[in-house]
Amino acid sequence: MSKTMAPDLHEPSAGIPRPSPQTEWKHPSDHWMRGFILDNRASLGTLGVFIVMMAVFMIANPTVFTTWYLYRSVLTTLPVALFVVVPLVFVVTCGEIDLSFPATMGFASWVFALFVQAGYDPFLGIVAALITGMLLGFLVGSLVVYGGLSSLIATLGMNFLLRGLIQIINEGKSMALTGLSDSWAYKIFSSQVWGIPVQIFWAIAFVVLSAMLYNRHRFGTQVRVVGDNPDSAQQMGIDVKRVRVKVFVFVGIGAAIAGTFSVMINFTWWPTAGDGYLLPVLASVFVGGTPTWGGIGTVVGGAIGAVTVSFIQTGVVAAGLSGFYVQFFNGLIIILSLLGHKWNQARYR
Repeated sequence: MSKTMAPDLHEPSAGIPRPSPQTEWKHPSDHWMRGFILDNRASLGTLGVFIVMMAVFMIANPTVFTTWYLYRSVLTTLPVALFVVVPLVFVVTCGEIDLSFPATMGFASWVFALFVQAGYDPFLGIVAALITGMLLGFLVGSLVVYGGLSSLIATLGMNFLLRGLIQIINEGKSMALTGLSDSWAYKIFSSQVWGIPVQIFWAIAFVVLSAMLYNRHRFGTQVRVVGDNPDSAQQMGIDVKRVRVKVFVFVGIGAAIAGTFSVMINFTWWPTAGDGYLLPVLASVFVGGTPTWGGIGTVVGGAIGAVTVSFIQTGVVAAGLSGFYVQFFNGLIIILSLLGHKWNQARYR
């Protein structure tokens, strides 16, 4: 072969296009939409369950589910659950559980009711309730973290202890706070604007701020690291015990807010305040896509789970079924949601 006919290995082959230097190749999985779906698949899965459930209810009784009154009744009480569900996402992500929040709701709302009944400004009662919730959360967290007790057993025991203390002191008597409706606290936190309960806006703000705290703040990162591997977190310089106590304090704050809102909604404090929220709130956390093994969770998913659980009872009755079906559908939605999350996300631990 002559020199003129030999191929030049230093020159690009003729006829073969070369990629433009300005064009950067990207894998299809790097598309922003795919990334968004992968990052939020737990929340989107819960949202899918909610949409399917509401579609079934609407087909069963379109007259009821196309009226605003049904949704307004749900939005009135939904914030109470949201204020507790969101902090519980932090606790479960941290690898713990808190079953004392119903009694904390009752105790903090009792303090609020005492201040209002004594003639003090309701805003002062709200501050007292928040301080009470923080102290109770710190007490529960200290028993678990520094006392070395199981969070399941310790918080369950505290729930019975606080509830029993309330019953002993009050002897089962309630407090009517009829004058609360004339206060500025009620107008700001629990009135209506254009037919929409004001408390839902406060609850949405709480969810948004908590989601930012969970996903964008150092505290949220510490919670996830501690829940995933406490030993690694300790080696990284994270105060594991302090982080674990903080999540229980956060639950105490959320429970105090929830209890205060429940009193302002009903103008009455009951010694059993908070008791009915134990199972629905826990179901909302797990339906929302926060797994039980810690390290990962979703605040937005927990909020959507709370909406889903809140609509079950109302939807079943409005669809024309008797109240006996409520527990059946509760269990069905919870099991289907958990199965969906199990297939939708990998288990890291």
